[in-house]
Order: sequence, then C-alpha cells, then structure tokens
Amino acid sequence: MKELEARLEERFRKRGYPGMSVCIRGPEGILYEKGFGYRSIEHRKPVDADTVFGIASMSKSMTALACCILQAEGKMSLEDPVVNYFPNFHIPGAPDECVTVRTLAMHRSGLPPMEPLEWSIAMNSKERDTHWYREMVRTAPNKMDRIEQIVDYISAGNYESVGAPGEYMSYSNEGYAVLSYIVDQAAGITLEEFLKKRIFEPLGMTRTVLDVDCSEARAMAGDNITSLFERDDDGKLIWDDNWSILPPFRGCACVKSTAKDMTRYYQMLSNGGVWEGKQVIPAEAVELMIGKAFPLRKKYYYCMGLEKSLIGGKMVCQHSGGLHGVSTQGGFMEGGYSVAVLCNEGDVDVEEFQWICYNYILGLPLETEHYWAVPSGGTFSRPEMLVGDYLAREGLPAHCVVEWKDGALSGTYQDKPVLLCWCGQNIFVAVDAKNPEKRVTTLRFYTRNGFAWGVKCGSRIYQRVADARP
Repeated sequence: MKELEARLEERFRKRGYPGMSVCIRGPEGILYEKGFGYRSIEHRKPVDADTVFGIASMSKSMTALACCILQAEGKMSLEDPVVNYFPNFHIPGAPDECVTVRTLAMHRSGLPPMEPLEWSIAMNSKERDTHWYREMVRTAPNKMDRIEQIVDYISAGNYESVGAPGEYMSYSNEGYAVLSYIVDQAAGITLEEFLKKRIFEPLGMTRTVLDVDCSEARAMAGDNITSLFERDDDGKLIWDDNWSILPPFRGCACVKSTAKDMTRYYQMLSNGGVWEGKQVIPAEAVELMIGKAFPLRKKYYYCMGLEKSLIGGKMVCQHSGGLHGVSTQGGFMEGGYSVAVLCNEGDVDVEEFQWICYNYILGLPLETEHYWAVPSGGTFSRPEMLVGDYLAREGLPAHCVVEWKDGALSGTYQDKPVLLCWCGQNIFVAVDAKNPEKRVTTLRFYTRNGFAWGVKCGSRIYQRVADARP
C-alpha cells in the first residue's frame, strides 16, 4: 500500500496535474482511496474522497446499460431499427433496417467522426476566445441544442460513411446522443430519471447525477465540486467553473460523480449485476452489455459502452472520458475489483494511473505497462499502400498524413511530426518524431484495391482524402 501511494504521488507530481481522485475497490470493500492536489487552487481546497468530478464519456456505459435493462425487461430490443424511434433518421447508403440500437451502442453504425458535439459545446457553453471556438461558431448551422438537429444533420448525408452497419467500429458521440432519447421513449421516463431510479439509488451512488448544465451536481456536491483546468498555448495552467453544456449529448458525456461512487458501479458490473448480495441489475442486462458474445483478447474490443480486453491475464472492461477540465478512466477487473481515476485537467491521459492500480490488484510491478500494440522491429511489406492524407471532421478538421521517405514511414498526426513503428499486420504505433519514446497514438490501416482507404487513429476512423492516393 505504501509503495502504491508513493508511485501514484510521484507520477501525479511529475505530470503536474492540479487535482485527481483515485479509488480501488475489491470484494472486501474499498482497498484504497485518495485525493491528490486541489479542486480549487485559488482557495487551496484539496481533493478528497467526496469531491465531484465530471466523468465525460464514462457516461456512455450507463446509457448502454439502460438499453440492455430495457431489453431484459421486454420494453425494447437492441435489434430495433433506429427509425422505429426517429423516423427521419438515415445514414447514406445504409438500409434503415440495418442501423439498430446495437450498432449505435457499439459504434458500428457507419457514422464517421463529425462536428455536432463540438458545435453543441461551442454554441451552448461559456468558452474562451480561441481559434477552435471561433471556427465552431462560424461553421455551426444552428445551436445544436436539440436532438432533432443532430438527427437532421446525420440524415442529410453530407459525409461518407465508414462502412456498412456492423462492419467497422468508429467512435461516434452522435450515436450516443441518439441513444439517450431512445431510452426516453422506451422507458417512458427520461434517461436522467431512469439512471437515478435504476442504477444510482440501488447502488448508493449518492454523489452521482446526470444533468446538462451542472446545476443539480452543484446542489448535490455543495462546495465539494472541482473547478476545471486547462493549459493555454504557453503551457500555463488556467481554470474556470464553466462546465461544458451540450444538451442533446446527455447520456454521452454529462454524468458527474466521484471515484468512490464509480467503483460501486463498476464492481456491480464485475459481479453480474449484484451489489452487496442483491441482484440490483438483471444479470441478462450485464451479459448483453459485455458478455460472452464479445471476444476477449489483448487488443480491446468495444462492446456496449465499455472496452473489453485482457490485462495481466484477467478480463478488464473500461472506458475513458475527456471534456473541458475532465480527464478520466474507470473500469473493472474480473474477480470483483474496480478502479476509477478522475482528474480535473482536460486533455491529459490518465491511463497510466489506471494501470498502476491494476498492477496493484494483480501483484505486478507497479510500473508495468499494458499496451496491446507493441513495435516488432520489422518492416511493413507494402508501405506505399499507406501513403496519403487521412481526414476526420470532429471539431476542427484533423489530419493524419503518412509519407514514405528514406526507407521509413513517417508523417504528421494532428499537425505533430510522427514516426510509424510497425507492430504486425496493418497496425502501427505513431511516436513523437523528436522523442521516439513517447507514444502518440495507435494506427490501424484499412486497405482495398491496392491502397489504404482509411486509418483508425485510436478509436476513430480517418478517411483518405479523395485526391490523396499514392
């Protein structure tokens, strides 16, 4: 325990984050919980076990679980076409019957990365005057504050899908926005009410709420809610209390909670819906969400709102989250163990802290890394197939440019120079060109007719720019 705390403390100080909360829970109860740093630097208020953070996209698994509960109770089916709930919903080139609740929940509907979530944040939140903000306001067709506007944008089809429904996984916030409103219709009550009555209250998650504007979270938390921190262009830490407001994306990113509450939730899933000896969630719903129908392997597989993989020989289901002033990671390990790491600085990666906690559970050296993609030291046989410019339109246009020079694959990822290290098959690790020890992202290329038409950067598929073939 002393070694665990020392390692977390050392890593927290090294990263320079303002505040963070960590909780590890096991079959016998809380194994470790600690607040690091501050929730308010101006007033020197420390983070403690009850400090409320945003959890951002960790919210998605709760929306997915709601869908699975409703199927288990016969109120809807995961195979229901989305048009049953939104008659005007269409994805170009896809039969309406094939775009289902399940394909949305698994990010396999064919939707590419697109702009509505970023537009919604810019148009409905208090934002700093940055290039991103000005561009989002300039390009937004409307306030993106109603689900109908998202459905209309998707259905207009001014984009190219990333494949047939069910064919490829590409992360889609818009898909989960639509799911939030499908739950409303199937349950007969709002998603907010459903989560409160069916998940939060039975689990004793007294410091957890789904709300859009943070008003309920503030009332619930009292003074013990974190401020939100970012880095400016010069790397200086700045802060505010302006929570991201993105009304139609309720079940996508709007839950606020504590690390302690989130480990209750994840431990319940680890135990098949059982909490403190009581079946609080139907076992069928948990099986539908993350069960044997989904493969278990070292490379993660996105089930229903959670990524499933092997870590240290044990099944782990987890998810990360990120918004303004929010960087999170949470999940469970088979055997009744759960971990949550919540940080109040945006756009940072806290997975290394999650790994330290998993290593503590597994009895491994705490510094053990668990990357599924590892450079092989070999050379890819057809590098010319990968050369090109790949684009994602999620907020500001993001490019992944691949070049073949002097016998090596290199390029830029989101305007940062990278080198590509082959890991086997069509998988590469992109590392910082100036600091090759620093991993930037994992790349998986999709080839057809002699060249790559797309590349999955992390969890999102970037598509080749039409005139950028080798």
